[in-house]
Amino acid sequence: MKLAWYILKRHIGPFVFSMIVITFIFLLQFLMQSMDQIVGKGLSLYVIMQLIVFNLAWIVVLAVPMSVLVAVLMAFGGLSSANEVTAIKGSGVSLLRMMLPVFVASIGVFYLLVLFDNDVLPDANHRAKTIMIDIRRKKPTFTIEPGQFSQEIDGHAILVRKTVPNSTELYGVTIFDFSDPQKFTTITAERGKVGFSPDLKHVIMLLYDGEVDEYDNNQVGVYQRVRFEHQQIVLKAEGFAYEQSSESAFQRGDRELSADSMISIVKGMQQDEDILKGQLNNYALSNFRNLIAPQQNRFLIFTPADSGGVYELAESRIASVSNIVQSLFASADNTRRQIYSYQVEIEKKYSIPFAAIVFIFLGAPLGMMSRRGNFGVSAGLSLLFFLIYWAFLIAGEKLADRELLSPFMAMWLANIVLGGAGLLLTYKVSRETVIINWDWFTRFVPKRWISEETLSEISKRER
Repeated sequence: MKLAWYILKRHIGPFVFSMIVITFIFLLQFLMQSMDQIVGKGLSLYVIMQLIVFNLAWIVVLAVPMSVLVAVLMAFGGLSSANEVTAIKGSGVSLLRMMLPVFVASIGVFYLLVLFDNDVLPDANHRAKTIMIDIRRKKPTFTIEPGQFSQEIDGHAILVRKTVPNSTELYGVTIFDFSDPQKFTTITAERGKVGFSPDLKHVIMLLYDGEVDEYDNNQVGVYQRVRFEHQQIVLKAEGFAYEQSSESAFQRGDRELSADSMISIVKGMQQDEDILKGQLNNYALSNFRNLIAPQQNRFLIFTPADSGGVYELAESRIASVSNIVQSLFASADNTRRQIYSYQVEIEKKYSIPFAAIVFIFLGAPLGMMSRRGNFGVSAGLSLLFFLIYWAFLIAGEKLADRELLSPFMAMWLANIVLGGAGLLLTYKVSRETVIINWDWFTRFVPKRWISEETLSEISKRER
């Protein structure tokens, strides 16, 4: 029991450290990709933090299995480099016995990740999507450039001859109002000031020494001109204030639903597909029988042209049947693709968490073979195998979308391949000592990246 706790304690530190590092890398990548949509929108820190927190959900789902692999590589590599594995084996404990506590812990991680995928991730993905849509709808800060028309306010064009830096004062203001198709209004002023209402839903302009010219299409020949010393103009400004939509404002996609919800949707779509197939069969059979049914002891299609447009009638009916059949085919095919898409997401909710178990059998023997417990080697190996794993997932999803591979095989093939390789490595290492020679690696890596302990071991071997 003490040995089990000792081995688990060797995993906790590397797991937490790698979890922080990997999460930070994924988060940095997300922020770099979304920077152009966030910067310049005048968003509050609260909105940005909401966006980050909700996107942390899918990052956690990817970071946890990879952190498990890094932790296993570091823990067993450290045990092997310190010759603790040899001592443990000398006391009669096998490799599988050493892996047992980590394996049990990985089952717990798998279970918690499955719960997280079904209870937390769908809502987080939906909220993140809603916030991103709200951010895209928000317009940048209202700006007026001197000598250029500003049309950021719907139904209005604003022209200003001169502005004062770091001030709201304007000079030579002209406003064209075409919000009402039946009226054309032009407002001019010598000077003015501009600002937003407290709720950012209206632009308020205080104008001085100007006039309003209005022409009404409904009253032909009527033209109005009104001069003013000071006038307040209120323009409706939509989109300048960030408005957060409710959770039910947008329909949920497949990545915003739990597995149970998607299973019920798939069952309904499968029933729809069966109905479409039945309609297709019945319609095709009944109409093709009618097309070749005998009429006055002659077949409609093969009747000579002496009956006055029989061929034209047959051609029209065939075209009509063909169009309806193609439409039913397209509907059934589209339903089938949607079913595959949902089934892929259902399998993904279990296959990615299961990688935490697969990586135990892959990381433990690799750590012992490498005899390296440092973060650099462990992170490099983890990145390599995670890229392989992710490539399998992406390729499998593409093949499933084209119906060339079943959703189950598309999402579980990576676990099957890497799990098989891990079991084989575990068997080999448990039967004999296999050591990877890392000396060649130092030829391609700068010396500052390699620990002094590793360099001294290599120099001793060379002497």
